[in-house]
This record gives sequence, C-alpha cells and structure tokens, in this order.
Amino acid sequence: MADILKLFTSIGLSEQKAKETQKNEALSSALTEAVIQAQRINGTSGVDKAMGTLLYSMASRLKDNKRLAFLSGCIAQRKICTELQLAAALDFVKSHPNDPISQKEFDEACGVDVVITPEQIEDAVEFVVKKHKEQLLKERYRFNMGLLMGEARSALKWADGKVIKNEVDVQVLHLLGPKTEADLEKKPKAPKAKAAENDVKTKKEEVTVNGATNLVEGRSLMEQLRGEALKFHKAGENYKTEGYVVTPKTMELLKKHTEITGGQIRTRFPPEPNGILHIGHAKAINFNFGYAKANNGICFLRYDDTNPEKEEEKYFTAIKDMVEWLG
Repeated sequence: MADILKLFTSIGLSEQKAKETQKNEALSSALTEAVIQAQRINGTSGVDKAMGTLLYSMASRLKDNKRLAFLSGCIAQRKICTELQLAAALDFVKSHPNDPISQKEFDEACGVDVVITPEQIEDAVEFVVKKHKEQLLKERYRFNMGLLMGEARSALKWADGKVIKNEVDVQVLHLLGPKTEADLEKKPKAPKAKAAENDVKTKKEEVTVNGATNLVEGRSLMEQLRGEALKFHKAGENYKTEGYVVTPKTMELLKKHTEITGGQIRTRFPPEPNGILHIGHAKAINFNFGYAKANNGICFLRYDDTNPEKEEEKYFTAIKDMVEWLG
C-alpha cells in the first residue's frame, strides 16, 4: 500500500490525491500499470509531473484497458504531449476497437511529431487580428477575444492554447494600447425588440395521451432533443459510448444486431422498480421515448429483475401506469 502511494506521488500527485486514487480500485490498478509501463521505457526517475498528469488523465478516462499499454507507451515516448493530443488519442482508440491499430493513422489523427513554432503562432494570430482589426478598433476590449482564439486554434490545431492566448493578448495590447476607464465600463444591454406576431410561427406537434390526440405548441421533438441527441451514437455504433466493454466478438455481434434491426433505433427505459417514478426520471423518459420516436424507432419499457422476490408489484405497476399516462 505504501509502495503504491509512493509510486503515485513520484509522478506529481499530491499525497491527498494519491490516497483518493488508491481508494478507487479500478483507477488505482490502471494508473499503476500505466506508470510501470512508462518507467520501463524512461527509467524509474524518467516520469516527470507533466507526463504523470497525462498518465493519470489517460488512466481515469480510458474505458478499454487493452489499450492501456499502447497509450502509456505513446505518452512515455512523448508522442502524446498535450491534453489535446490525449483527447484525440482516446477518441481514436474508442473508434478503432479491433486490432491491429494503424500507427500511421493514429499518428496523423493525434498530431504526433507535429511541431508548431512560435513564429507560426505569431503569424496565425497576426492574420486573425488583421482580419478583425476594424471591429477591434471600434469595440476595443469589448470585442469577443474568444473569436480570435478560436480562429487561431483552427489554423493551428495542435498548438498550445496558452501560448496562443498569450500571443493574442500581446498583439491586442499592441493594437489597442492599455485599457481605459471606458473599456472597464459595463457594456449597455441592447433593448429587446418585440417580435411581431406574424414573424414568429409556433410549431405544433401531435401528442397522444391516453389514446387522445392533441395539438401542442412548441418546438419539434428533434429540436427539443437536439442537444443531447447530437452526443448519442448512431445505430450500430454502441461501442463508441462511454463505459462500453469491447470483446473479441463485439463487432461481429453488433453487425448481426444491425442486420436484425435493419438499423432501426431501439432504446429502453429501465427504471428499477424500487419506487414510484418522480421528476428525476423526466430526462430519461424524454430522451429514451422521444429519441426513439423522433427516429422512427422503438422504446422498450422494461423492469429490473435482479431480485424479483423482494420487489413489490405496486411499484412496477405504478411505473407502467405513469408511462402510459404520459403517452
């Protein structure tokens, strides 16, 4: 136990963080393996705090531990040096569950060996500042500096964000000079214009409740679900979701599943029948039933049967009644 704490603190974790990590059995095991792998490559004293931070981040976010040694090696060899590269690496291994991994494709996707020079950052920021110069001079420090950052980062995907921000600050200061009292005043809010009734058309939906069809005003179902639905996987891409366990037969089984369903969206609403539904279930109900309906799919209402002899009938009956009442 003391050896594990010593191992964790050796990579830059505070003693408190090391103790918290040790309590998490899965994370502790993954991080231990990652650090040992890195030490095999760089020696026991060759894992500095920056590398340790990446190893910790990787171990805490990686869901498929069969890629642990591969990613630990990439970090130890300094192929993965930034959080941005690590995020790209985690996305890559998630979308490539089958062996072998193409090192060339991985390197291209994660910006391995891509070097961004200070001159490139300076030129990219200068280009963006010139592009928005007129608006900058007009709005001064009320201008949305995040826009400059975003455009510069788009041009230099693998550049360090902190370095870009510093360069933006320097060039904006050079253009506008120090902030004045006027710059520090709060920007007045523009009066809200009242939209004409004819300009705003309220969409209507048909919603069936207890067999009766009613027209309801509001956004379409897909518009309501859009924010969360965009994060959801497509049919047959279950393996890309967080926490999905990939086995040697995963892709084969998913292929068969897609053939059986014809690519149809199928969701489920699986509350444990240890209580009656409450407002906390609203999001799950909305998404599981709504997402399926919006994609012409099916949602299955099922019950947890882990310990059926201890479950009272009144609870799952109440769940069924409530879902039917909601339509």
